[in-house]
Amino acid sequence: MTQTKLIPHEPLKLPPNSIETDLSGLTALVGRANATLSRYDGLLESLINPQILLSPLIMKEAELSSRIEGTIATANEVYEQEAGAEFEPEKQADIKEILNYRQTLRMATGEVSKNPISLHMIRTMHAMLMEGTRGQDMSPGQFRTTQNWIGQKGCSMNEATYIPPSPLQLPTHLQSFELFLQTKHENLDPIVKTGLVHAQFELIHPFDDGNGRIGRLIIPLYLARLGSLVSPSLYISAYFEANREEYTHRLGEISANRDWRNWIIFFLTAVVHQAQTNLDLIRRITSLYEEMKTKISNATHSEQAISILDSLFDRPVFQASDLHENLGISRNRAATYIRALKNERILHELRPASGRRPAVLSFQPLFEITS
Repeated sequence: MTQTKLIPHEPLKLPPNSIETDLSGLTALVGRANATLSRYDGLLESLINPQILLSPLIMKEAELSSRIEGTIATANEVYEQEAGAEFEPEKQADIKEILNYRQTLRMATGEVSKNPISLHMIRTMHAMLMEGTRGQDMSPGQFRTTQNWIGQKGCSMNEATYIPPSPLQLPTHLQSFELFLQTKHENLDPIVKTGLVHAQFELIHPFDDGNGRIGRLIIPLYLARLGSLVSPSLYISAYFEANREEYTHRLGEISANRDWRNWIIFFLTAVVHQAQTNLDLIRRITSLYEEMKTKISNATHSEQAISILDSLFDRPVFQASDLHENLGISRNRAATYIRALKNERILHELRPASGRRPAVLSFQPLFEITS
């Protein structure tokens, strides 16, 4: 049987004309997604120091979103590299991609609190994401001017499973995409609208590389911009990674059959699952923080116990010499604190001191929760 030759996809403007039919019978699922997200948002609002408590989640999202694209480095290895560990070049390249993702998310979080998501913001995110990585020669920060396609690694366009829009049509599709992003649609549920935005971005595939990571970054940013989250802190890559086959299938069905309904069901289910998972994880992280507040205070007998704890959450793998610099205290006092925390099994030694090389220490209780 002769295989049908694929042609560049022509995405329709959002919202789909079939949206009312697509949402028919999904009222309960839409309500559940909003209720779960609301509970998660309520917890985010109650956090006294979200920058510290959410730091492990940001790193985990950076790891998982990058893993979908083929990186094999872990968050722990990123922390170790930041603490001076050396890895082979391939692993170093993976680590750089994860660090760029984290930096991009933090930058965009500040931007989206002040400005709507725009094509300019998306290009800025892309430039930061690709800087110094294996994709740095793929026009960072610039929309593509050539035809790309998706399929098995190294396949030709004739062997592709999906061909995004022609570069000649790309500016028109991107302008329509930006207009939808910035237009209020009172009749569209915010989570549903975010699902439409993510899918449309992936179908347009506007960059030569990095489309998946940018598309996943847009999800929490857009939910925050729409007011569904107090901060862009719903990290959904774990669900997409665990259900990668269905994820790609549902996106493919939009391009092949204009099947938005089953994509919306998948996306709403992802939000329910990930909001609940993140809710449980933040509760455990918060509980650990409170537990460690007491333990570190008792172990060190220091007024700087909270500062020590915050430093451990932000950088759970570090060189022993880092502590005195972070806290602005003497090396001897920092060494005293470290001995006390090692005795209480709060800190574990990953690498002993050797010559001029300081010891590398790990805040293991946090890894036991987030790994």
